[in-house]
Amino acid sequence: MNVPARFLAAWLTSLLAASSVLCLPALAQAAAPVFVLNSLDDSVSVVNPLTWAETKRIATGKQPHHLYLTPDEKSMIVGNALSDSLTFIDPKTAEVQRTVRGIIDPYQLRFSPNMKWFVTTANRLNHIDIYRWDGKDITLVKRVATGRTPSHLWIDSKSSTIYSTMQDSDELIAVDLASQTIKWRTKTGTLPADVYGTADDKFMLVALTGGDAVEVYDVSGKAPLRSKVIKTGEGAHAFRAFGDKRHVLVSNRVANSISKIDLQTLNVVDNYPVPGGPDCIEVSRDGKQLLVTSRWAKNSP
Repeated sequence: MNVPARFLAAWLTSLLAASSVLCLPALAQAAAPVFVLNSLDDSVSVVNPLTWAETKRIATGKQPHHLYLTPDEKSMIVGNALSDSLTFIDPKTAEVQRTVRGIIDPYQLRFSPNMKWFVTTANRLNHIDIYRWDGKDITLVKRVATGRTPSHLWIDSKSSTIYSTMQDSDELIAVDLASQTIKWRTKTGTLPADVYGTADDKFMLVALTGGDAVEVYDVSGKAPLRSKVIKTGEGAHAFRAFGDKRHVLVSNRVANSISKIDLQTLNVVDNYPVPGGPDCIEVSRDGKQLLVTSRWAKNSP
């Protein structure tokens, strides 16, 4: 079944029917194109954010699941999980830069902040791959067996530790980048999905898609400690920084809402109703537009 989605722009006031979507890249500027994944159609739609019209489609490999804008904002990378490849796209011109093959099951992907490491989760093959990045080529350094179904990734600000949720074994794990070994693993609530770290690297937030909350773990010591549970809404799934360095948004798929969390108090300070099962989120750089992919919405005529 092809899962359609819907953009909600200009603070949820302007609706645009879109193809199936699982993730969005950051918006580099107001007129930069928006990229929409069509996972079961093996393509990416390019949308003009001024007219909200699709301008073209880019063929990718099989089942692209996530998009990722590189920290230097020179490439938008699409992970094609079933064709074991990455598609690099220019985020300003929407032209394909290159295709990198031999990247096994790239479900979720992330660069370390210093751009020396590129990391992917193999969601169906139960491992994390750690690659060396020299500015051009990706070289596999270590394949780390993780257990059941590694999902979303976070890398700390020091580029020293990878955090990954394990959606089918209900765990959060930490991997040391220097040694490429697992430092620890801890049990979480049901079906953990996205993970988000605070700027000081002290806390990791874990969204529980099988529950109705975000768990907060203190990871500043040798072992993680669950310090708080933030009730947000059923199906808590994906995070996106609000852009003010103080708040983060989390989508609640089943509750049809988005919660705004204050990272200083670790409390929900606002909620936005969003129809259709909100999934991935993006906030424009000027903070004036909130874009949401609605996982279960139907296409408009």
